[in-house]
Amino acid sequence: MTTTGSFDVSQARAALAKSVRDHWVLFLVEGIVLLCLGMLAIVVPLVASLAATVFFGSILLIAGLTGLIATFAARHAPGFSWSLISAVLGIVTGALLLASPVTGAISLTIVLIAFLFIEGAASIMFAVQHRKRDSGSWGWMLASGVIDIILGAMLFAGLPGTALWALGLLIGINMLVGGWSLIAMALSARPNPQPAA
Repeated sequence: MTTTGSFDVSQARAALAKSVRDHWVLFLVEGIVLLCLGMLAIVVPLVASLAATVFFGSILLIAGLTGLIATFAARHAPGFSWSLISAVLGIVTGALLLASPVTGAISLTIVLIAFLFIEGAASIMFAVQHRKRDSGSWGWMLASGVIDIILGAMLFAGLPGTALWALGLLIGINMLVGGWSLIAMALSARPNPQPAA
């Protein structure tokens, strides 16, 4: 007997599959657009890095301004000072990224390097724990962690120059992979042509 939860999951999967089949052309177009944008970002990573910095700065600025308005509208609610600090921090960080996108790209690259080091170390420790328990796939996790640390070290060694291309290159690779995935999904979801009677 199936539970309601498993029924809901299978229903959701069927609905998603039907949606992809019904709209496979739209998914194909989206994949092609992502693929083109990804190749462009890889070819011109400086532009992509600066665009990402400006986009991120705009989001922080808008979020900070919205938070500031909401904070003062509810100034008698508990946690007013913490909410105010958060809003001002968003506004200042967003304004700094927009005022100097090159410096902002360097800052974002430093955050990315820190993430790669921490993620790499965590993956290696995870792999070591699984090795002790004789898990079969621990080697892939170990390799992933080592690659993260090597990438972080390469980016760190090349600062500040790597900041001008690293974000754009990674965004480009992400879009390229995402575009290929959407194209493959769309092509596999194409309805089969009916044989002639």
